[in-house]
Amino acid sequence: MKRVVMVLVFVVALAGAGYAAYAMGYLPAEMMQVIAAPSQQGGQSEVQSASQDVETQAVAQPRVLADAKVVPLLRSDLSMAASGIAVQVNIKEGDRVQEGDLLIKLDDAQARVAVAQAQANLARAQANLDKIKAGARAENIAVAEAALEAAQANYDKLVNAAAPGNIANAEAALAKAQAEYTRVTQGATEEMLIAARANLASAEAQLNQARSAYNRIKDMADAGMRPESLAMQQATIAYEAAQARLNDLLNGPTAAEIASAAASVRQAQVALETAQNAMPSDVAVAAAQVAQAQAQLDEVKTGARAEDIAAAEADVAAATAALQQALVGLRNTELRAPFTGVIATLNITKGEQVSPSAPVIQLADDTAWEIETSDLTELDIVGITQGKKVTLTFDALPGLELSGTVTRIRPIGQDNRGDTVYTVVVTPDKQDNRLLWNMTAVVDFGVK
Repeated sequence: MKRVVMVLVFVVALAGAGYAAYAMGYLPAEMMQVIAAPSQQGGQSEVQSASQDVETQAVAQPRVLADAKVVPLLRSDLSMAASGIAVQVNIKEGDRVQEGDLLIKLDDAQARVAVAQAQANLARAQANLDKIKAGARAENIAVAEAALEAAQANYDKLVNAAAPGNIANAEAALAKAQAEYTRVTQGATEEMLIAARANLASAEAQLNQARSAYNRIKDMADAGMRPESLAMQQATIAYEAAQARLNDLLNGPTAAEIASAAASVRQAQVALETAQNAMPSDVAVAAAQVAQAQAQLDEVKTGARAEDIAAAEADVAAATAALQQALVGLRNTELRAPFTGVIATLNITKGEQVSPSAPVIQLADDTAWEIETSDLTELDIVGITQGKKVTLTFDALPGLELSGTVTRIRPIGQDNRGDTVYTVVVTPDKQDNRLLWNMTAVVDFGVK
């Protein structure tokens, strides 16, 4: 444009000088035409040339270039789903792993206990459901019947205790038991010993008499069947009993006899207290217990109700869910490779405490790459769309030039030193095994 202006100024100046000379009479009119004509033609030629230069400059637009870096097409920051102590770290940086390989394992003792407990709870719930569906067994009915009998006996005891005259009877029974206890603990009196010795002497006399009669017939064939033989046996038994009675009196009471007498006293005391304290309310409670025991027996004989089965089935479902949750907890103590790739970074060692969700491994597939731009501004992004073909070059590989395709454009821009830049992801049309992670690349998007 500057060139066009200078040409126009020169033409105007030349024309002005010629006109001045003509006006002063120095140049004839013919010469003035000669001077003016070439100048006009030359000026027009220069103007046309300058206009063409301006148009050429307007057509030639700059190309859009962006710095970028090489990144794996598939990459992931891996973290544990649970906390714990790392007991196994099976990899190191640079190792290639296959999908499903065990990378890290945490201490799973508590998780295994939780699984075992959940399995036991499920087994218990299932057994209860099976028991309910199977109906009452003979032993269950027997238990319910025994409970009913006990409740009925308690009710009868309270009813009888509350009857008139029972207190007097209980008092008499207690007095008798206490007297017997006193007799046993004090031992034999002189009168008792005299009577026992007299009884023994009488038994001995009868035995001698029976023996004399038996001796007269003992040689007979039917001696064992004769009355004398029976009398001899009875006299012998009576004598031995009298001797034992005398010995007992002479030896005094045994510990078992004293304990038995004491137990009789306690039983009589309880019976008296029951009779004295029997209240209508106690009888009512006992009657309610009988009714409850009868209802339980009827329920056992009838079998499970629909709502009981439904409740048991719900318990089984809850126990099953708890077991599944425990198994998930056990699986969360392991970290396995989600895809085949290379361990890029490793941020954990054996014995270290691991927190859930904290990245411990960066895994990448180094067989497929993509290119991410880093400085594409908002002024350049407007002309770039998904599917656009681009050219890729790499600083570290001067002879390598790859074609590529824009696969996605991240919709949110980031601030970069005051400029808003957008990340464009390009997938090379052909992979090159010389590419490495974070290599510098240049993406040529063509003209704006």
